[in-house]
Amino acid sequence: MRPFEHPDKFERRHIGPSVEDLNQMAFECGANSVDELIDQTVPKDIRLNRALNIGEPLSEFEYLKKLRELASKNKIFKTYIGMGYYPTILPSVIRRNILENPGWYTQYTPYQAEISQGRLEALLNYQTVVTDLTGLPIANASLLDEGTAAAEAMIMFHNLRKKEKQNSHKFFVSQELFTQTIDVIKTRAKLLGIELVVGDHTKIELNNDFFALIVQYPADSGEIYDYTSLFDKADKLGIYKIVAADLLSLTLLTPPGEFGADCVVGSTQRFGVPMGYGGPHAAYMSTKDEYKRNIPGRIIGVSIDAQGNRALRMALQTREQHIKRERATSNICTAQVLLAVMAGMYAVYHGPERLKQIAERINNHTKFLSQSLKQLGYSQKNQNYFDTITLMTDSHLQSRIHSEALSKEINLRYNKDYSIGISLSEATNFEDVVELIEVFAKATNQNFEVKNIDEKEYESFKSFPSSLKRKSEYLTHPVFNSYHSETEMMRYIKRLENKDLSLVHSMIPLGSCTMKLNAATEMLGVTMPEFAELHPFIPQDQALGYKELFHELEKDLAEITGFEAVSLQPNSGAQGEYSGLSVIRAYLEDIGQGHRNVTLIPSSAHGTNPASAVMAGMKVIVVNCDAQGNIDIQDLKKKAEANKDNLAALMVTYPSTHGVFEESIKEICEIIHQYGGQVYMDGANLNAQVGLTNPAIIGADVCHINLHKTFCIPHGGGGPGMGPIAVAKHLVPYLPGHSVVDINKEKSIHSVSSAPWGSAGILIISYAYIKMMGSQGLTNATKAAIVNANYIKAKLEKYFPALYSGLNGRVGHELIFDMRSFKHSAHIEVEDIAKRLMDYGYHAPTVSFPVPGTLMVEPTESESKAELDRFCEVMISIREEIREIEEGKADPNNNVLKNAPHTLQMLISDKWDFPYSRERAGFPLKWTRTNKFWPSVARIDNAYGDRNLVCSCLPVSEYAEENLAD
Repeated sequence: MRPFEHPDKFERRHIGPSVEDLNQMAFECGANSVDELIDQTVPKDIRLNRALNIGEPLSEFEYLKKLRELASKNKIFKTYIGMGYYPTILPSVIRRNILENPGWYTQYTPYQAEISQGRLEALLNYQTVVTDLTGLPIANASLLDEGTAAAEAMIMFHNLRKKEKQNSHKFFVSQELFTQTIDVIKTRAKLLGIELVVGDHTKIELNNDFFALIVQYPADSGEIYDYTSLFDKADKLGIYKIVAADLLSLTLLTPPGEFGADCVVGSTQRFGVPMGYGGPHAAYMSTKDEYKRNIPGRIIGVSIDAQGNRALRMALQTREQHIKRERATSNICTAQVLLAVMAGMYAVYHGPERLKQIAERINNHTKFLSQSLKQLGYSQKNQNYFDTITLMTDSHLQSRIHSEALSKEINLRYNKDYSIGISLSEATNFEDVVELIEVFAKATNQNFEVKNIDEKEYESFKSFPSSLKRKSEYLTHPVFNSYHSETEMMRYIKRLENKDLSLVHSMIPLGSCTMKLNAATEMLGVTMPEFAELHPFIPQDQALGYKELFHELEKDLAEITGFEAVSLQPNSGAQGEYSGLSVIRAYLEDIGQGHRNVTLIPSSAHGTNPASAVMAGMKVIVVNCDAQGNIDIQDLKKKAEANKDNLAALMVTYPSTHGVFEESIKEICEIIHQYGGQVYMDGANLNAQVGLTNPAIIGADVCHINLHKTFCIPHGGGGPGMGPIAVAKHLVPYLPGHSVVDINKEKSIHSVSSAPWGSAGILIISYAYIKMMGSQGLTNATKAAIVNANYIKAKLEKYFPALYSGLNGRVGHELIFDMRSFKHSAHIEVEDIAKRLMDYGYHAPTVSFPVPGTLMVEPTESESKAELDRFCEVMISIREEIREIEEGKADPNNNVLKNAPHTLQMLISDKWDFPYSRERAGFPLKWTRTNKFWPSVARIDNAYGDRNLVCSCLPVSEYAEENLAD
């Protein structure tokens, strides 16, 4: 170390094992050094022959100084643009205890429900908010954004066409839908052969060629239409009706479910979630009960555990579309769980009355604004409104208003027809409204004075017809009527958090998920106002800090992948897959090869791969794997040859989903190119490549990058995520564009996300990670991840056979342990091992993927040697418990594994009927006595929950009936 250099390096904080530990671990793996082990793992012909050109690392202190400099280049104006994004007030109790709390944001998707009851309850609350406000009985636990939700609804109903409507391919889109939503719908419709008809809903002549329609409520202009007549006509023709609705407005307006909607979609952003220059936000979707097996995304439902107690879990998991692979009707995997939790908690904190009062206050401000501007002589386009008015002006007047507004640091919406839109929000106060009126007065050389205001006059004045006023109750469940003081709310949030295992407790060794450290310094920028409070459609000169961040991040990701350019727009891994395939299709069409529509996908691929290919209008053909888990080259050649005239792409994960660097990867890519196809590399396992190899070297043309895996965005309990795509030079012109903000390339496809840079607010996290690690730190992290995985293999393979390994007996950054023999030797299923791990305080590795009956382990580079040793000790202890069953020392049906997990309530109960001790059940190793995580429920009965499906908080009457029964 140089004499004036600070000794604290972020790399040492991020990588768990010390340099000495890594060398010792490599030695225990049979290698003389870390570099020797890496040479034995990564094929020589794909190794980078130079260091990454990322630059020297910044210390955490230096990075935060740089971040503040970037933030100062973003300007926070008062923004009234609307279009689905609104300033909001995030209650500090939610910000501090959820958004900024690693106990919440480092959780994983709640597949292991027994240690996920807190976020499952929070998501059930969220679903209840959506179902109550929209007036439809089933809601999912969030989608990526409003545009995606609208497109998913369109696809769902296209797949639900009845026999007599199989030739109906037209989808009517109201021209008053948000512009960015129309653009996302266009992207999805084109590749599925759906014909869009965009027009005036009051003039459209519906016929049997249409299978569905979508309208906005309130509309883009702010107008509130009565869609009853339109929906009546649609019903007679068997046309499905979708409504994109402002959720907050539904506290005042008739819910769409009550005027005939089959599905309602939208965003919950204004329920306390910062705009974040476009995201992340939780989109919602609700629908009728009859479509519960068709709705995309995840649904949280109520069941019971082995003790008969109420327990929550993800309901109807077999209907999750990505599980259906090539039969999928959606590729949704990642959702926006953390943001859904926040939105649900916003409703819990405010309750139904205060939510209504917030909406009424916004509406009252809008009434005052509307009446005052009319008095100044302005003509308003929309007669009815909730929070948005549109004023008719001409070119000259719009220019004067624009100039005056900017001088006051105000952003309005300036439309191409010279009208001006103004959308008010929860953050708007009366002084802001007066300031707005003064801008419009000055533009026409008038004076405006606030006279005595009769508040009752504005309360009685109607801004929409009485026929559209909500009459039904909502949010009557006790959870929305109990936690309105900060003390009670804080304790409720903490009570839920304490039920969930996260990275604050122990390693989460999920294969293919990369649950690495989400460092505090990386997270700090997310809640800085200069990043959190920007609207995605503000003038770009007000977001120069973001612009600089995007430029540097794109440049660094291009360097890491070896590709020419990057699009940051896709806001999940699966959406990245879809985007990459869409770019390939656009390229093929442009060079006269648009007929190519066959995608080859290995049988080991993640389920989103075939699902994304189907969404991109591809025909999927599965390629076999050989006995070593590698792609069967002969089968690949055979299928590429057989489909040479129509081959569009190969989707390949590297290292493979089996955790191995396939030696023949270059040959695989060459075969595809030989037959006219493109190679799409799934970036799920990029954590084993960074600094050692890259997608371009192996021969890929495009890849997506899971920023929520390799680049440290936290999983948040199932989202947010980001899936940017990186592409070779010939694909650059086709990267996604946007209909509102001009980021368009020469031949850009339509947008894949509602916002131009997707969930821009969390890109800061990955930017921070790259800048603080630097070139060598990123490479060292990859090496550490590979060493950690091989160390676990070395420690455990004599107890659990490793299913696949590479040429030299090495694995990549993850590996698969085979548990199938225990079913025959001890009647133990892999699920029993997963549940028993909870008693030791661990989340299970990935269960039965990609091979049924196995556990896939990925330790990441962030876990220390001590933590790896502890995990291995646990696995060895469980193997001894299995051995006791094999040797007849333990009952094959009544043992610590079959009955796992064991709750505290079980251990302290007077009743204990198990043939083993309480200590054996709850404290299987000595250290669990001082560091114990308790599952809050026993093993959950999934079948019971699916037979008795309940996906929202029960009404108060149900609880009263239960009490009477007691």
